[in-house]
Amino acid sequence: MKMTQRIVAGLVAGMFATSLLAAPGAHGPNGEHLDGQATASVGGLARLPDGSVNVPKLAQRRMGVRTLMVKEGEFARSVALNGRASIDPNAGGRVQAPFAGQITPGPNGLPVAGQRVVKGQVLARLRPTGAAIERGNQAAELAELRANKTLLAKRVTRLKSLEGVVPAKEIEAAQAELTSTIGQERAVAGSISGSEAIVAPASGIIASASVLNGQIVESRDVLFEIVDPQRMVIEALSTDAGIARKISTATLVDVPDVKLSLLGGGRTLRDGAVPINFRASGTNLDLAVGQPVTVLAKLDTKVKGIALPAAALARNPANETVVWIKSGAQRFIALPVEANALDARTVIVTKGLTPDNRVVVIGTSLINQIR
Repeated sequence: MKMTQRIVAGLVAGMFATSLLAAPGAHGPNGEHLDGQATASVGGLARLPDGSVNVPKLAQRRMGVRTLMVKEGEFARSVALNGRASIDPNAGGRVQAPFAGQITPGPNGLPVAGQRVVKGQVLARLRPTGAAIERGNQAAELAELRANKTLLAKRVTRLKSLEGVVPAKEIEAAQAELTSTIGQERAVAGSISGSEAIVAPASGIIASASVLNGQIVESRDVLFEIVDPQRMVIEALSTDAGIARKISTATLVDVPDVKLSLLGGGRTLRDGAVPINFRASGTNLDLAVGQPVTVLAKLDTKVKGIALPAAALARNPANETVVWIKSGAQRFIALPVEANALDARTVIVTKGLTPDNRVVVIGTSLINQIR
């Protein structure tokens, strides 16, 4: 009798352990059942010999594990494009030196990166500089113009005193020559000792400032870059010249709250790819000029698959992309899958996972670390 009771107790314990390890419904991509593949009964947190893991209910609650019964559907096909943030030409600007000269502060001093400016604001003043011989020639020309101006002024005064005797056209010619000489004198004097105001071409934030007080700059040197923090351009690259016609919407992977509007695609190859431009807008774009970004573009073509949160994906020791499905109360099995990004937070699994599996969507990384 005692022997019989022991046998029955052993059978009951075995059935109870098996029910913890497996439950109906877990199956692989080809429909095969995955419930009976465990080769050992483990009561605690551990990875089983077949690669699955055993996670007791208490541990699942502490880890915050959440699962989702998945369904198949049709979704827009998406592609990831490498891009770079740049200044919107209609909302920002680049300030360059019109000629070689020396930088002097404006009325409010020299602006620095991060400072807000308004269109037309004087950012700096540029005093022209030149070689010693050139400056000497200009000084000699200025002295000659000033001497001629004095003589012409006296001649005009003398002719006006003889008005009625001297023809009027002679007086007018002398007056015009004096006016021309005065203008030439001002121009030459300005090129020697004057300065030109460098103004902001647009309102925005100083993205970069490359000037110091007293600095000598050459013609076309970039002095300032101004960017509107609410409007920028994202330039992405693609090897498909016709992809711009297929894009319906686009987002940034790292900055999902930014709104992207397609401007169009170029027709000139650059490093084997064509540029596709998007206008980025938002209340506060956390983007810097030249910052590399990843554009996730949705196309107007459809693909069948299973939508999952991006956090549901993990990597196994073979560096394969996997999802963890729940098989039973405590057992979780990793399935290698192929997935594409749908947006910044969602992926589409196209291979390796079938509907009606319960997939771990929260706590995936913690389960994946169990050894």
